[in-house]
Amino acid sequence: MELRRAGKSGLALSRLGLGTMTWGRDTDTHEAADQARAYIEAGGNFLDSASHYGAGDSERVIGGLIGTLFRREDVVIATKAGVAYERGTLKTDASRTSLMASLDRSLTRLATDHVDLWQIHTWDSDNPVSDALSALDWAYNTGRARYVGISNFTGWQTAHCVTRQSNQGGKALIATIQSEYSLLNRDIESEVIPASIEMNIGVLAWSPIGRGVLTGKYNHGNPSDTRLGIEGLEWLRDKNVTPERIEKARKLEVMAADLGTTMAKLSLAWCLKNPNVSTVILGASNEKQ
Repeated sequence: MELRRAGKSGLALSRLGLGTMTWGRDTDTHEAADQARAYIEAGGNFLDSASHYGAGDSERVIGGLIGTLFRREDVVIATKAGVAYERGTLKTDASRTSLMASLDRSLTRLATDHVDLWQIHTWDSDNPVSDALSALDWAYNTGRARYVGISNFTGWQTAHCVTRQSNQGGKALIATIQSEYSLLNRDIESEVIPASIEMNIGVLAWSPIGRGVLTGKYNHGNPSDTRLGIEGLEWLRDKNVTPERIEKARKLEVMAADLGTTMAKLSLAWCLKNPNVSTVILGASNEKQ
């Protein structure tokens, strides 16, 4: 699998990243190991997680695979901090104290002394951004993170943070921005991608197949054996499986058939054709997917 540099950094990522949001929650340890094995054997090197995925279980599963399924040095492990569940509600806290504590807990779960990429999960309007950026500096300067990045930031937020980190000595340079990007959601083309080009950082695209809509599996109904069919995620299904999106997916289905390929492959190829996208992150419930 082709490796691409994340912007102008030395971080090399496989074109396809493996998302682990369901690991330890909807995807058990054995199934996660099967996914990871198939992915690594295909040449993939990038596992993406976050501190709150499965209430930390995603990271625990990855940690259990180190040394048994792959060597630590052969895989790029990324995680994120700044979002957590409190009494069943998703809360944002990108304060310095919260971020630092979160990373140390992540390292314990991952059974490693460092992550290759540590990212602020989302912008926190309730805390000064200097707090969050100082946590990135701490992680980088103590060796807990080889590279640092941001996630789900707008264009101006990205430019602001990258500029602040670039203009001062001893600061951790931001290497990546992780954003949603697909044929169904091209919002980042207006500001985030131009900012990434100007700032020389890599774009990590998540949900490149539109949360599964661009596979065509929702074109003729809502199957219960999908992630969006899970009890409790009805709000996510209602947000993503809309008449407008299904109409676009059905048009793509015709185009893919004319080209002799699948909707998913065509959608991924479209994302990867953008030279500013370093990698696209795929999440699967099982190895067959």
